[in-house]
Amino acid sequence: MANPAEIRELPAIGEPLLLVEGLSKRYGETLAVNDVSLRIPRGSIYGFLGPNGAGKTTTIRCLMDIILPDRGTMLLAGVALDRRRRDRIGYLPEERGLYRKMTCQDQLAYLAQLKGVPRRESQQRAWRWLERLELGSYAKSKVDNLSKGMQQKLQFAATFIFEPDLVILDEVFSGLDPLNIELMRDLILEQKQKGTTILFSTHMLAEAERLCDAVCLIEGGIKILDGSLAEVRAAFPFQMVRAVYRDGREPPADLPGVVDRRQDDGTWRFELAPGIDAQNMLAPLAAAGPLSLFAANRPTLSEIFLTAVRRQRESRTSDRSER
Repeated sequence: MANPAEIRELPAIGEPLLLVEGLSKRYGETLAVNDVSLRIPRGSIYGFLGPNGAGKTTTIRCLMDIILPDRGTMLLAGVALDRRRRDRIGYLPEERGLYRKMTCQDQLAYLAQLKGVPRRESQQRAWRWLERLELGSYAKSKVDNLSKGMQQKLQFAATFIFEPDLVILDEVFSGLDPLNIELMRDLILEQKQKGTTILFSTHMLAEAERLCDAVCLIEGGIKILDGSLAEVRAAFPFQMVRAVYRDGREPPADLPGVVDRRQDDGTWRFELAPGIDAQNMLAPLAAAGPLSLFAANRPTLSEIFLTAVRRQRESRTSDRSER
């Protein structure tokens, strides 16, 4: 059993806690992760984003020693990741796993003890976490008696109960209702305030935008975007215009300054080239028919994500066609 006190030499808040350099992993002919490097500051929430199959889960599994990378270095607080260092990482995988015949409190206490928390203290922490997650009345209930959402909250508690230095959350909000998402969002922010560093892997980009200090986007195993939210927005200075016609008609195909257009839930979205004044879109859109919505603002993280992935895929297709 690891003694947490032996390995808690941590950098200052804001200095790199986790450093990944040149991480690569191939499965046969498929290069799942291609020379990915990450720099995650202590005390931050770092969004790890990408479409399905982008390489997020492979990267996380390499960090947790579930699979071995082909090459690359991984450092926690300046020291190579080994078993003792990984004992300071809390990991909530997308695939959940609990001892279903144990009671909720004993489950949490047992998992805390595996990470070096003394028995009496582990029971006290388990009770506090159950209360905080609105599961106090289920402390003596077996895990089998919980709903899937409750089990997810229990495993969330197990991830944080031993007070890790780094936590990896993989699709933590999947399957939760809005009230429980809000509760767990608040808890994540509380843990950040205590100095915990959180690697937040999700496809829920609105949540990533609300929670994260910085984000990384990978596509096809390649990192294509990395930085603070301000830096990411500065790298994508385009504007987005949204429009809806009262009669549901399609907008003109030749709108000036539009580099991409798509329809989403009945709303037309137009990506404008840098330097194009969004207000110039109003007249040609209105000339085509009566509008019930016209809005222009900076792109959301979701829109930046879609644009970055589209550009990367177009570039890859262009490279293949030139060979």
